[in-house]
Amino acid sequence: MDAHNDPDQGDWGPFGRPIFDDPKARHLKRVGVVDIGSNSVRLVVFDGAARSPAYFYNEKVMCGLGAGMAESGKLNPEGKVRALSAMKRFQLLAEGMELPTLTVVATAAMRDAEDGPAFKDEIEDATGLKVWVIDGEEEARLSAQGVMLGWPGAFGLICDIGGSSMELAEIKNGTVGKRITSPLGPLKFMTLEGGKDAREKHIKKIVKDLADYMGPQHDRLFLVGGSWRAIARIDMERRGYPLHVLHEYRMDIQAVTDTIKFIEEANLEELRKACSISSARMDLVPYAAEVLARLIKAFEPKDIAISSYGIREGMLYEQMPDEVRERDPLIEACRFAERKDARLPGFGRKLYKFVLPLFPEADAARLRIVRAACLLHDVSWRAHPDYRAEVCFDNSTRANLGGLKHSERIYLGLALLHRYRNRREGTHFEAMYGLLSEAKRNEAEMLGKAMRLGAMLWMTDAGQEKARLSWDGWTKRLCLHLSQDAAPLYGEVTEARFKSLAASLDAASTEIQIAE
Repeated sequence: MDAHNDPDQGDWGPFGRPIFDDPKARHLKRVGVVDIGSNSVRLVVFDGAARSPAYFYNEKVMCGLGAGMAESGKLNPEGKVRALSAMKRFQLLAEGMELPTLTVVATAAMRDAEDGPAFKDEIEDATGLKVWVIDGEEEARLSAQGVMLGWPGAFGLICDIGGSSMELAEIKNGTVGKRITSPLGPLKFMTLEGGKDAREKHIKKIVKDLADYMGPQHDRLFLVGGSWRAIARIDMERRGYPLHVLHEYRMDIQAVTDTIKFIEEANLEELRKACSISSARMDLVPYAAEVLARLIKAFEPKDIAISSYGIREGMLYEQMPDEVRERDPLIEACRFAERKDARLPGFGRKLYKFVLPLFPEADAARLRIVRAACLLHDVSWRAHPDYRAEVCFDNSTRANLGGLKHSERIYLGLALLHRYRNRREGTHFEAMYGLLSEAKRNEAEMLGKAMRLGAMLWMTDAGQEKARLSWDGWTKRLCLHLSQDAAPLYGEVTEARFKSLAASLDAASTEIQIAE
């Protein structure tokens, strides 16, 4: 039943054939990038599905290269020592991982500092790596591309804040439009003479200039950068939000306003510990909050979303051919997981066709999540049976998946939980269920039970193709159709699972039809 031997392998639907084994994508299987920023130096190695890669390795060193640069005009001497040590380590790690290349970019601190060029030469001499010092507009473009890697079809305004700069870029129709850089990194203005009043005037003037250049931007505001993520984590703490996944976390203007006030009034050390934010990051949060307050007043976005994807992911996106970029990152990641971990790779497509009659009015967005669930339905089979349902929920809700809203994570998690378990009560995930409406929770349960039934019919190549469901929503009649040679698959356990599915649908009648 492997996908390569599937008799109807030409029918891949709107998502196209899996691309992770395509020759055009193979060079993306393991890609290493280094970002030398004003606050940190980070190595990320991507691996896995070409369109939705996993983080094979991720290490950050808080060097603070930009600390004190506003006064001295030079890189922080202690930060240079730490950054050079990190780069030597990263170069050796790249060799050990046999990476074909390691792409290194440096941003605001290195491009603005008087001693930036000399330090660039020092790193290159010590490591043999080429360091690309990029300008602000290029940094904005790469950050925007990172957002597009995780958000297919995204449109709105990207705002990427670092230690020494802040970039804006607009995205729509899969392209990056206008972009601009500014000196609104907290390290640049936090020590301004005159305190908060002086900072407020400084920020207000620069944001006005940015707004004049970018023009009206009332769509979604995508926030990229560690300081924004820290503010979002604080917003979660303030609201008691149960799912601590920052990517795709949504806020509105009122929520941001309330959180900024919350930060102003809080004991920052206690708040830092409660939210597991580093001391170095927390030092910048109040200043980043001042910038954010002015941004939302100037642009008035319809909503605000956190993107964990930024410049590093943008560097990966840069290497993707158009055919890879156009793919759905969620579906590609699920296909890759099925190929790698499921007992019968390729069965997820058959299972999707089996459950599809239960969703006669579903739109493309809902069917996309249904397909993802079918692809993932068996990838956790190695987990202990007593914990398999919870492992499925935990993996899907907290996995590093792009193109997935928080409510969709919960829906996917519940469907996979019910793939292995009839009841969802009694788990430690119950606080998260409230992120989904009761109707959607019930639908996810129905999908999980349909997958559970379908999984009983998979043990021969012919079995799934000779078994199908039909559902009449008007009469509430559920029927399982089996060919004669598939009929023996309908045993006692299969019958129990069929009845469980019928109950989740509130079916008025059920029937088993054996073809003659």
